[in-house]
Amino acid sequence: MNLANFEKMDPVMLMSIVNMKLRDDFGGDLDQLVVFFDIDKTSLEAKLSSAGFDFLPEAGQFR
Repeated sequence: MNLANFEKMDPVMLMSIVNMKLRDDFGGDLDQLVVFFDIDKTSLEAKLSSAGFDFLPEAGQFR
């Protein structure tokens, strides 16, 4: 799944995909995920925050 067009995605679907990628491929490290997909971390967090999801570093996922 390519996250390059995350800004156009449904935020609930985006959260699900990002959390899956964080869990399966990046050990919960959001910084590694955004570097790998070459996306802006602030924009990703803002998109998910607008739907009520915040990144919890201790859990390694958005909730």
